[in-house]
Amino acid sequence: MEPSLLAIEKFSAGELDEILAETEVFWDELRGEQIFITGGSGFIGGWLLETLHHANRRFNLKARATVLTRDPRAFRQSAPHLEAGEVFLLRGDLLDFRMPAGTFSFVIHAAADVAGRSSHESAAAVNSWNSLVSGTQRVLEKASAAGAKKLLFTSSGAVYGSQPPNLPRIAETYQGAPPPAASSSIYGEGKRASEMLCTILGQQLGIECKIARIFTTFGPGQPLSSYFAISNFLADVLESRPPQIKGDGRPIRSYLYVRDLVTWLWTILFRGVPNDPYNVGSETGISIAELAQRVAACGEQSLEAAENVSRVVLSEPAPRYVPDTSKARKELGLLERIGLDEGIRRTLRWHRVQRGIDKAEGSQGCALPLSAYKIT
Repeated sequence: MEPSLLAIEKFSAGELDEILAETEVFWDELRGEQIFITGGSGFIGGWLLETLHHANRRFNLKARATVLTRDPRAFRQSAPHLEAGEVFLLRGDLLDFRMPAGTFSFVIHAAADVAGRSSHESAAAVNSWNSLVSGTQRVLEKASAAGAKKLLFTSSGAVYGSQPPNLPRIAETYQGAPPPAASSSIYGEGKRASEMLCTILGQQLGIECKIARIFTTFGPGQPLSSYFAISNFLADVLESRPPQIKGDGRPIRSYLYVRDLVTWLWTILFRGVPNDPYNVGSETGISIAELAQRVAACGEQSLEAAENVSRVVLSEPAPRYVPDTSKARKELGLLERIGLDEGIRRTLRWHRVQRGIDKAEGSQGCALPLSAYKIT
C-alpha cells in the first residue's frame, strides 16, 4: 500500500518549513482567500495542499481550499488532518463537476489523466484527451464564474515531443512537438492544447494563467509503482535488491526533488508572467544506468545491475529529456537547492520510516542521519 498524505505531513515538516522560508513574501496574497484545486490527491497536488496547510498554521492565513476529487472518502482516510475547516472536498470529475458557491480568487489545475498516457487503446486515448483538454476548458470557465484572478496550470515537458540528441537542454522557445499521429502523443498534445486554452480563454475571461512545464520529479509521497525509472530503482533498493535496469541504460533524464518543485510552483502562481510558460525541472542530465548506480549507492545496495548494462556501442546518440530553466532562474530567482543524491537520501529515509525500518541512521553510504529530519 502506498504511503498517505498524512505520512508526508508528519515526516516532512522540516521540508515544508524550507518551502515557506523561500516563499514567505507571497503568502499574504492568500490571506482570507479561497483556492480551488484539481489533482489534490495526487503526488504534486498533495504537496501543494500540505504546503498550504503548513502556511495556514505558520502565518494564520485563514485561507481555505476546495479540492475536486472522485473519492472524498479515500481522501479523508489518506489525509484527515487536511479537513480541519480549511480543506473542503468536492465530489466530481473534471468533465462534470459543479463549482461550489463563493469566490475563488486562485485556482490550481494539477489534475492529469496519466493512466491513458501510454495506452494504445483508442477508447482510453480518447478519454485521456477529453480529460486533459475538455477538462481544462471546464476548469477555466468555472474559475471565471467564481471570480478567479490567478490560475496555475501544471503542464509538462512532454509538449516538446522528442528532444534532439544534440540539444543539451530544451528551452521554452523550442518549437518541437509530439508527432500528432502517434497514440503515445496523447498526453503531450493534450497538454499543448490545454496551454492554448489557458492563453486564449484566460485572456478572454480575465484570468492570469500561469503555466509550469514540469519535467521529471521525485520525492516522498510519489508512488513507487509509477512509470518513472527512479521510482522503480527506489522500490528495488527498499526491497534489498539491486536496481533493475530495463533497456540499455543510455537515455539521459534529469530529476527535480519535490521540495524544490513545490517552491517553484507556488512562486510561478504568485509571480509568474501570465501565458508565458516556465520549464520546471533539473538541468543536471544523468543516464538511466548512472541513476541506478546513484540510487544503489545511497541505498547501500550492489551495483551489479548497473554493471550488467549492455556495452553495445550504438551509432545514434542517447535520447535526452532535460530542460533549460534559465528563464525561471533569471525572471523568478528560482534555483535547484536539493541535489539528486540528497533527494534520494531523503526519499529513501522517508520510505524507511514509513516501513518502520531505521536502517538509514548511522549508515556509511548515502543515507542521512535521523537528526537531519524533523519527525512529529
